[in-house]
Amino acid sequence: MACSDDQAGLFDFSDRSDESNVAGAEPIVPLAERLRPATFDELIGQDEAVGPGSLLRDLIETDHIPSVVFWGPPGCGKTSLARLLASKTGLRFIAFSAVTSGVKEVRGVIAEAKLERRHCGVGTLLFVDEIHRFNRSQQDAFLPHVEDGTVVLVGATTENPAFELNPALLSRCRVVVLEALGEDSLELIARRALNDRESSGLPSGIDFDEGGMKALVAGAYGDGRTLLNRLEAVVRRESELGALARSVLDAEAVTTALGGAGLRYDRSGESHFNVMSAFHKSLRGGDPQAALYWLARMLESGEDPRWVARRIVRAASEDVGLADPQALTQAIAAEEAFRRLGSPEGELALAQAAVYIATAPKSNAVYAAFNAARDAIKKGEVYDVPNYLKNSTNRVARQLDFGKGYEYPHDFDQAVSGQNYLPKAMAGRRFYQPSPYGFEKDIGRRMAYWDGLIAKLGAAGTLGKTKAQNGRE
Repeated sequence: MACSDDQAGLFDFSDRSDESNVAGAEPIVPLAERLRPATFDELIGQDEAVGPGSLLRDLIETDHIPSVVFWGPPGCGKTSLARLLASKTGLRFIAFSAVTSGVKEVRGVIAEAKLERRHCGVGTLLFVDEIHRFNRSQQDAFLPHVEDGTVVLVGATTENPAFELNPALLSRCRVVVLEALGEDSLELIARRALNDRESSGLPSGIDFDEGGMKALVAGAYGDGRTLLNRLEAVVRRESELGALARSVLDAEAVTTALGGAGLRYDRSGESHFNVMSAFHKSLRGGDPQAALYWLARMLESGEDPRWVARRIVRAASEDVGLADPQALTQAIAAEEAFRRLGSPEGELALAQAAVYIATAPKSNAVYAAFNAARDAIKKGEVYDVPNYLKNSTNRVARQLDFGKGYEYPHDFDQAVSGQNYLPKAMAGRRFYQPSPYGFEKDIGRRMAYWDGLIAKLGAAGTLGKTKAQNGRE
């Protein structure tokens, strides 16, 4: 088998950044592809993960490339990083997407990698985009070849690898978390495109003022690819209109060229849970401003308002509880209001409930108490119901003395009999401990009063005696 430096595998996506447009012609490849970084120094916005001094960078510098999974949002640099890993180490780069490929293609790539390794002594970096789209059995196809070093596997995913990847495969890879690009990083990328006209192919003599750049960056939502697509679209429109003489574009020009930009939000993926998590934590943390922001973010992104309403009800019980019993009433009312009105009218009721819950006194005492009771049962504290507490509404039950000895509280002073309602082995167990906040402060006082009354009656020997018996004595 002949080997050559420019040999491309069946699935190789070779770098075509040098195929820039000829004068006056449309670009052959998108701007984002033409400006893909060629060195780590050109990679913007991921210093913590792969910058100088990072673990991955140190491994690369010592030529110890592990199999790795890049986990991050779209447009953060996952594919660019994979290409840089291959170029830095001299590995042959083969890439395909799990969206359009299957095990058959994997086997073909592995066979090709083995031939390259055997005949040419060249290793292969296999880049699998959207690796979470492979099911568990498909992921198993990589295991022996990662294990024996046939390929260095680099996976890219927007979903949490802990949930989406086979544990056996995940244990053989390092997970590197990449973040959405910040506004400063996005502006650097845009400036690079504007300053390096030779690589970008953008026309000279055009720039953005502060407002125009802010508008360009804001609509990218941390996605470098989206940013460059937006930049290219704005420049193309200005060129078509013959308006490049204006040279400096403002926010209005950007907005006019691009129109409204849809929010990034995957109702079945990570965004769905992350934004809801931020919303719930804002309610719990007492921040109505943040709660309204995340609520609007979900609703504007097309989230199901009924699911949002259920989470508001949950927060009312879990995080406010009996510190303010009206919180649950507000949450249920908002859910019902939305059911009746629908969108957009009913969404205001959700906002009202969110603000109420965010500003209400907080207590998770009931939540903690219920979990403690569940834990007791899970640990085996499962006892029979005492006979005097059993149902005695039929003849057989009465023959078995079910209900015998039960003391009806209303027959006693202050409706307190002092009878134990837990199984005997658990007598005196405390699950619920009210907080000192809001209405639970009153509940705590009530419980302390009943506890004191029962203790006093027990000490006086009057516990379990009816009103009439106490009167006769």
